[in-house]
Formats: sequence, structure tokens, C-alpha cells
Amino acid sequence: MKPQLLKVSNAPAQSFSVRQDLVPYVNNKWHYHPEVELIHFNKGKGTQFIGDSIKRFQTGDIILVGSQLPHFWRFDDVYFNENSTAQADVRVAHFNECFWGVEFLELPENKMIKAVLEKARRGLKINGSAKKVVSDLLEKMLQAEGNERIIILIQALNEIANCPNLTTLSSIGFRHDFEEAENDRINEIYNYTLTNFKRKIHLEEIASIAKVSPNSFCRYFKSRTRKTYSQFVLEIKVGHACKMLIENRFSVKELCYESGFNNFASFHKYFKLITGKSPITYQKDFLNSKKDG
Repeated sequence: MKPQLLKVSNAPAQSFSVRQDLVPYVNNKWHYHPEVELIHFNKGKGTQFIGDSIKRFQTGDIILVGSQLPHFWRFDDVYFNENSTAQADVRVAHFNECFWGVEFLELPENKMIKAVLEKARRGLKINGSAKKVVSDLLEKMLQAEGNERIIILIQALNEIANCPNLTTLSSIGFRHDFEEAENDRINEIYNYTLTNFKRKIHLEEIASIAKVSPNSFCRYFKSRTRKTYSQFVLEIKVGHACKMLIENRFSVKELCYESGFNNFASFHKYFKLITGKSPITYQKDFLNSKKDG
């Protein structure tokens, strides 16, 4: 179950990469790279995979992904429909932890930046007032030239390092496998599950997608992801339910079945188990956070 090594290119006169993506399918495969990634979803939403974490991402989210941590963002299907008005707009910076020299992070003044880059090896979501500051700095970074780019990047990392409201994403025990023979398998499993999770996915069919025997699939999947395939599917279903709660287009009982659950009791149980909240509380908390923002 191998993430792909992504080559990040820098311009000849630049020591790190900053770009704006307006298409939803750039680097939308399970991949990793030695560079740290700072990404702001100015427009767009979908399902986010970072290490062994599966969550929704929304417009406004800012994520710091550490070196070598596998990840990908799958935009919702609406962004790929020809007649859709939904637009993606992503600002992303990639930089090597040591591009400014191996001694830089060892300076006592940079202790907090070094610490936050270490934490980012599990993935960090930036919350609260720091989101606006960091998104503005990324916007400035896109236009900046010369050493101003480096100064702005330091300011952004300093803001994140001082943010009291960071969410750690991947579990502390996550490990990934880099065997070449498994290059595309994770993408096949993820994409097939995301397309078919509303119905029962039989062991034989997902094992066929993974190109392993049904007897081997469960052991194989858990050894690579530290979770069972059943748990993985539940997290996808709950993530979809979160999306519909935010969009507020269905009643709670309706979205139970729209998310692929067979009864309301199991839906409520697993939703609270995975999110820590009931569906109604989750929706209220989201609406309140939008008012506060």
C-alpha cells in the first residue's frame, strides 16, 4: 500500500515552491515528499487523508503536513462535473526543513518553529485567528520575490508555532510502507471505497481491487493502515454525513441512509464514536463556529 514519491520543483531563482492551484485534481493521489507542505483551501471541500486520519476538509482550512507524511485531498464530485459552478482555489508552499541551512533550526530563537515542524510529521490543522493570518501570509508569499519570501514563510511558521489551537491529525503510531510493488494499491482502494461506500462493499470485490485474495485482504489492510477495512468504511460514511450536516439539506434521519447506514441507531452510535459528538451537536457547533468566524 504505497504512497507515491512526489518531486516538487522549484524555480531556478527560488529555494522553495509557492503556487496557486485552480484545478481540483492536482496531486490528488496518495503521495509523500521530503518537503514540508503548507496548504490553504481558499475554495474547495472534500475528503482529506493524512497518514491514518480521514476527515472532511472545507473552504478556509489550513494544513501543515510534515516531511515524508503520506497524504492526499480528494475534492467532492461536484468539482468535476462539467456544468458545475464549483471552483477550486488552493494556495500551497513546499519547503525543505533545512533549505535555510542545517544550523538555522538549531538557533535558540527558532526553538518553537523546530518544535512545530516536528509536530507536523503527524499533520496539523490550524484553527482560530491564526487561520486568517497564515492565509494572508501565503497570499503575500505568492507575490513576493527575493528574501522577502523567506521572511514571510518564517512569519507564517511563527504564527502556527504560537497558535494555541492546533489539531493533530495522524496517530502517533502511524507508519507507512514504501515497497515499490504496492505503488498504486492505496489509490485503488481509496477511490473504489469513496465511489461505492453507500452500498455494502463485499470482501471479494475490494480484495479484487487490491489484487490480493479475500483471505489475505483484511490482514493486509490492517497491517498497512493500523485499522480494519470496516473501520475505514465507517469513517468514510461518517465523513459524508458531516458534509451533509454542514450543507443542511437533509434531516438527520434522512442523511443516515444517504450516508450508507442501514438504521439510525448504528448511525448515531458510530457518528458519536468517530467525531465525539452527536450529529445535532456537530451541526450546531459548526454553525456556531461560522458565526464566530
